[in-house]
Amino acid sequence: MLVDVASIAQRISENIQKVILGKKDEIELAILALLSKGHILLEDVPGVGKTVLAKSLAASLGCSFKRIQFTPDLLPSDVIGVSIYNQKTGEFEYRPGPIIAQVVLADEINRATPKTQSALLEAMEEKQVTVDGVTHSLPEPFLVIATENPIEYEGTFPLPEAQLDRFLIRMAIGYPDKSDEISVLESQHIRHPLEEIGQVVSPADILEAQEAVKSVYVDRLISEYIVNITSATREHPDVYLGASPRGSLGIYRVAQARAAISGRDYVIPDDVKSVVLPVLSHRIILNPSARMREVTTESVISNVLESVTVPGTRSVIRR
Repeated sequence: MLVDVASIAQRISENIQKVILGKKDEIELAILALLSKGHILLEDVPGVGKTVLAKSLAASLGCSFKRIQFTPDLLPSDVIGVSIYNQKTGEFEYRPGPIIAQVVLADEINRATPKTQSALLEAMEEKQVTVDGVTHSLPEPFLVIATENPIEYEGTFPLPEAQLDRFLIRMAIGYPDKSDEISVLESQHIRHPLEEIGQVVSPADILEAQEAVKSVYVDRLISEYIVNITSATREHPDVYLGASPRGSLGIYRVAQARAAISGRDYVIPDDVKSVVLPVLSHRIILNPSARMREVTTESVISNVLESVTVPGTRSVIRR
């Protein structure tokens, strides 16, 4: 590959780790979503660094950053912008909303009404917004990082399946280890480390890396392995609605990105297995009986991975 994707990813990761300690794997997932031109759903409790991750990622890339605080009274026009009549020119002028940025933090997205949530659909999928019949392109690279609290449900509106399916990856940051939490206390008693990190790559570097990721070779056996996994979720007895073809495409793209940041120009089965959970966990709906038995999507995906034959291995026939 002409572009050293692994070097770019490493520079971003090391820069963010100056702020978010002990979360290398979670930071890598965020970078994989960025390189795959996808979006991230951060589902975690307050105070673990969701906003800091978004800000430090934007700062590392030198990208424009906007934060949208989702509330029940937020309107679609508050997100995508509005056309205002200019009496001097006699024409309508577009006033951009906060969605017109390269990295957008949709904070507590499930607190807004479904109508406002749906304002993000066109932006996330087609990288554009339409206001009064006029289409406006979004800047590139474009990344939406949405957050929600999985514990508190009062005053929230669950994300519809169509909205969830737009997110390439769902992830959590989790609590830090005790030693890392002590380091956080010691590093922030004077000033926040976020104020000190700078840009380590350019938006142009990211665009080149995104194109380079597309050229990573995926063998047909790997493609069949991906489809077999998503098909197995549709046939699982605990699943009401399995992963869509968009889920298969998501695994394909993120596996390419993982191969690229590992310094390879080809995908191996381990790339696929490592990204299945964050890509598919929010795309599977369990049936009522499974929920009553407290079955989780994570356990279903783990079961699917065990049941689907990995390319290059022989199935053992027990007699």
